[in-house]
Amino acid sequence: MKKLLLILCFLLGYTSAVAQDTYTVNGETLQLKTEIDGQLDLLWNVIDGKYRYFVRTSDNTILELKNTKSDSGDYLEEYKSTLQNITSGTDLSTHKVNLTLGSLRNFIDKYNGLTDLNYNSQVTKSSVDLRLGIFGGISNSPFVGNDDNIKTPVFGVELEILEGKTMPRHSGFLQLRHTFDNDDFQYSTTELSLGYRFRVINTSKFGFYGDVRFATLNFSKATISYLDEDDMLVTENISDTAFDAPFIFGIGADFKITDNSYIFIGYNQLFAAFLDNQGNFSTDITLGYKLSL
Repeated sequence: MKKLLLILCFLLGYTSAVAQDTYTVNGETLQLKTEIDGQLDLLWNVIDGKYRYFVRTSDNTILELKNTKSDSGDYLEEYKSTLQNITSGTDLSTHKVNLTLGSLRNFIDKYNGLTDLNYNSQVTKSSVDLRLGIFGGISNSPFVGNDDNIKTPVFGVELEILEGKTMPRHSGFLQLRHTFDNDDFQYSTTELSLGYRFRVINTSKFGFYGDVRFATLNFSKATISYLDEDDMLVTENISDTAFDAPFIFGIGADFKITDNSYIFIGYNQLFAAFLDNQGNFSTDITLGYKLSL
């Protein structure tokens, strides 16, 4: 456990800073991040809940990339003609360029590579983003016999793997959590689980999701007492290891607090497809902090 905490502290202490400076564009003062730096720069940020993208040319002119919606409901895609004009002289086509960070990043990176022999590509090949989280809370272990509905502490860590795009809805996660015992409920378990998460509501600052744990490996310990055939009190310590595919469902939400960190809350173990509830509705609630790696 000490080694796990040391590793966790090291990882949580690591952050990747993104360049962010103040610019004045058409009389508007904006804080923008530099995504690509070259002959043509890509600048962007989330401003008033909206993603806005800009390019800066070699003569320091900053142009906004727009996609205005007409009165008829059609998108005008002005950003394509803007990019086509400033990249003239190359064979690049803007036909398949989308107004997303990933698509713009790839296009501008390719342009810089064609126009500057000394340019090193700034686009990584990774198609996923990673978030490391730590959390704690309480649980009544609803799939275990718990006559008095005792709640005990929960602590865990989670690695979430998201689609490599601006606002991903789909993600997978690997979670390690430990449910502690106490004097009134002598059951504890360390669980390693693999799951899937889908963000039903997904904005730049808030996400609400449902998730499912489809594979779990539990290392459990319990102390049970009973009267034997001679009316003698017998106490037994039981250890068990179990692999299951229980499909345990829960819900949760995450709140963005900085460019690369989140507060998240989970209401877990609401029900399972292949495990029986033992008589207590779930009180498995966790609160945590998550950091983009």
